[in-house]
Amino acid sequence: MTLSAAQTKALAHVDARMAELSDWCATIFDFGETAWREYRSADWYVKRLRAEGFTVEEGSGGMPTAFCAEWSNGDGPVIGMYAEYDAIPGNCQAADTRRAPREGLGFQAGGHTDPHSGLGIGALGGLLATKAAMQAQGIRGGLRFTGEPAEKVRGSKPIHAAKGYYDGLAAMLSFHPFYMLPMCNTVRWDTHCGAAYSMIYRFICDAPENWGQGDGAPIPQSHSAIRAPGASEALVAMFQMSKSLRDSMLPHQGGWSISEAILTAGQATADNQPAGLAELQYMMRTPTVAMAEQVTAALDRNAAAVAAMTGCRWERHWVCKSRPGLANHAMAEVVWHAMQGVGAPQWGAEPVRIAREIQSNLGHDPMQAPFIDEMSRLIDPREAEAILRRDLPPSQINSTSDDYTDMSWHAPLARFYIARPALKPAGRPYPNWVMNALGGIPATIDPMVRCAAKVLSLSALRLLEDEDARNTARAEFAERTGGGVGGDRWIAPLCDYDPPIDFRWPEYVETPRGRDWWIPSAMPGA
Repeated sequence: MTLSAAQTKALAHVDARMAELSDWCATIFDFGETAWREYRSADWYVKRLRAEGFTVEEGSGGMPTAFCAEWSNGDGPVIGMYAEYDAIPGNCQAADTRRAPREGLGFQAGGHTDPHSGLGIGALGGLLATKAAMQAQGIRGGLRFTGEPAEKVRGSKPIHAAKGYYDGLAAMLSFHPFYMLPMCNTVRWDTHCGAAYSMIYRFICDAPENWGQGDGAPIPQSHSAIRAPGASEALVAMFQMSKSLRDSMLPHQGGWSISEAILTAGQATADNQPAGLAELQYMMRTPTVAMAEQVTAALDRNAAAVAAMTGCRWERHWVCKSRPGLANHAMAEVVWHAMQGVGAPQWGAEPVRIAREIQSNLGHDPMQAPFIDEMSRLIDPREAEAILRRDLPPSQINSTSDDYTDMSWHAPLARFYIARPALKPAGRPYPNWVMNALGGIPATIDPMVRCAAKVLSLSALRLLEDEDARNTARAEFAERTGGGVGGDRWIAPLCDYDPPIDFRWPEYVETPRGRDWWIPSAMPGA
């Protein structure tokens, strides 16, 4: 691969700043903040970007932990990149070779699994390398870098899309860590991620006096008196009913899934009063928007039925409505060319030593080569597509979900994956903490961060310097959408709701006991 002077500069810039990138990745990993509550992480990015010369809008799209950073080197095309930084509750793990929560916390606190800590810093490294090369070579154009909270609930990107934050971009580059074939060190070709809907069903028992009290008596206080079942009973009934009816919601094909999480229930202390509030979140991942709408209608019917049975009223509040993804082969070719120039990440002696130590601590015989072989190989996007399609019906266009898809309807987009560290099978499954730890230990996650930053910067500079590449990608975008944004095959943003920031999302709290997870760390088993 022949590199331009700017691309050569960018690669050197990533290497020169790798120690900083490593420290930054460890910082975000240690924050371990979860969806809609990434206060420290967002603040860190805003301050870092401003220090690097970017103009930053905090709280973009009405989301307190989102941001939009801009930098310009004169008139020209603008390339988009982004960071994610949300973790997952119940996955608190130190960057260690043994199972241990991060200092001062329990296992129920948030922790990075994918890890978005490495995703965001890899993207930031690519952004800064691109900026440095543009300045050094006088390349005109701009960079836009959005901070995307709550990806685990598909939160921010449908909102940013609806509010215009991806408009006007020449291209968008979307990176994610991964380790399993076929989406390992490759670029998505045809089969992009599908639609995702998420909502919160809220049950409110605010008139329990109307339950079984025809004579207008006050709310019963006696433990032997009849009382309204209340919101907790509504939540339990909704949970069970929707589980039992799940097979009747959609056809048994398409790889769809529905999952749920209880946000609020009971408000203990337990007493002879009906629970006044309960909230249950659903997330559905479907190939099409129509399928997501069908499930929503079924869940609505269930909510209405259980509310009537339990003396409650019900509300549905949207968390996300995300569109399926749009392919762009021209963009995929640009990134694939860059990946071939950079190569797959490689794990040397120190990462291997750490991996062997983890295996030994778990009672496994340490392997000479403990990492999955495919992590250090590239796979052609067309080959990856063929493997992916083996398990999908021919009529299915999209599969699984991730909200990067909303970006793909506003600018030509490439979605690519760089391998994150993972261990070879050893006869029995590894516990989940192993993957989480490997994503936080600098020696094991840094190869992915370095590789991702280099691929991003080479791709962005190719698009900035090569007008033909931009035009080809834009023409394909116009063809696939039937005329570009607003075209006759274009899907408009589905977001018609406010950012769902005011629900009881899990978070860290300050109390007289200090800063802790909302489930106290001193609780047995926490």
